[in-house]
Amino acid sequence: MTSLPASHADILAKPAFAHLCTLMPDGSPQASPVWVDTDGDFVIVNSAAGRVKDRNMRNDPRVAVSVCDPANPYRALMIRGTVVDVTTEGADAHIDTMAKKYMGVDRYPYRQPGEVRVLYRIRVDRVSAMG
Repeated sequence: MTSLPASHADILAKPAFAHLCTLMPDGSPQASPVWVDTDGDFVIVNSAAGRVKDRNMRNDPRVAVSVCDPANPYRALMIRGTVVDVTTEGADAHIDTMAKKYMGVDRYPYRQPGEVRVLYRIRVDRVSAMG
């Protein structure tokens, strides 16, 4: 596992939209804008079960994440990693935390009836920092 560079780790604490790239079953890339988080060691993404990115990460755990500093888009992290944990445990509370970070609201307002939230922990295998 590679550590996030201390000089750029703060980007993940900001409300910075990331682009998550997953692999389709045919090997072609698929990119999605996502809210992103970290627990210090892993990059964390929250999604809903059944979405394309969910199916892709369950099928092939190799991902890439690109995120720019919202205060300076020339300062960025480019991460290649592996999804090492997929769980629903804590995912509902986490999406509310992300809604506070990104939207300033206490509860995620876009929940759908029957939606199952999922957390993906991404091990950082390679990282490049810019700016």
